[in-house]
Amino acid sequence: MLISGGTVIAPDAVYSPGWVDIRAGRIVGCGAGEPPREPDFSFPECTLAAGYVDIHTHGGGGSSFNDQDSAVAAAQIAATHRAHGTTTLMASLVTAPLDEFERTVAALAGLVEQGLLAGIHLEGPWLSPAHRGAHDENLLRTPDAESIDRIMRVGRGTVRMVTIAPELEGGLAAVRQIVGFGAVAAVGHTDANYDMTRQAIAAGATAGTHVFNAMRQIHHREPGPALALLEDPTVFAELIADGVHLHPAIVRFIIESPSRPVFVTDAMAAAGADEGDYKLGALDVSVSGGQARLADGTIAGSVLTLSEAVRYAVHTAGVPVEVAVRAATQNPADMIGLADRGRLAPGNRADLIVLGTGLQVTATLQAGLWCEA
Repeated sequence: MLISGGTVIAPDAVYSPGWVDIRAGRIVGCGAGEPPREPDFSFPECTLAAGYVDIHTHGGGGSSFNDQDSAVAAAQIAATHRAHGTTTLMASLVTAPLDEFERTVAALAGLVEQGLLAGIHLEGPWLSPAHRGAHDENLLRTPDAESIDRIMRVGRGTVRMVTIAPELEGGLAAVRQIVGFGAVAAVGHTDANYDMTRQAIAAGATAGTHVFNAMRQIHHREPGPALALLEDPTVFAELIADGVHLHPAIVRFIIESPSRPVFVTDAMAAAGADEGDYKLGALDVSVSGGQARLADGTIAGSVLTLSEAVRYAVHTAGVPVEVAVRAATQNPADMIGLADRGRLAPGNRADLIVLGTGLQVTATLQAGLWCEA
């Protein structure tokens, strides 16, 4: 299958026009100019990009990854986000009792092995009570080697990321333990100061979970975790570009920092569903006016899709299109070590989106097959 487009966002260049050649579900070529033969599909007024990669998503379509029937929930969530161009999705879990965590991780691990999901992200329970966000304070705990080992082993190598507050007792040892399992240790929901965050990075942490949100803020005498994360070119910095979590100037600030920006949705069940009352883990969430909040006003995830995040970044925050697209494709893929996703490059899985007027996703190709609208 040969697809041509008015613009093609390649890993290190932008082609206008360009083309992508696909065989057996894999990309075999991508280039600039006129296609080498008659294209099977032509989009002369559109932009072709890699399928979006969301590595921090709790739910969508009315379902949550913490739901009891993980298979049904995961299928609904994946379909909801796929309709908006997300072809690779990682399941994020909010804090829960350890035995419940074990059951859910074991069930989701099977879906990762089947290929529906790209991995599992544990957002908790090793978080700071001072920056717990929409996590049940009664379920938070300090990290210990035994509980981490239990959860990671039941995941059978599918837990790709763990958010942790490194200032907790045993936090730095936990960072090293998580990295030792081959997962990303992400600093988040944390009261760590600048120096402690630098120590966590030295211990192996390579990411910041929704930077600026649910962490100690910047002060001119105590710069906090955000600055430590954003000044380091080895760190991937998650950001939620929905106009609720961050001011557009902060979106630009993160994008232009030395770190590698990663758009995430942090979406909860209401993404792609009706507004109303929902659960996020054990907590009640009210969704109104495009915002998800607890009863005390605390932000509780989002109702965002990556398609909306890219449009917000470009149209409101003034981020260049190719930069925004890469923050939603190759950077998240690189962050969790998915070598064959996030790029229109030979050898990669043929995940491709067609962006039309206003950067709306008008068509999605996943593993070489067009998805139903």
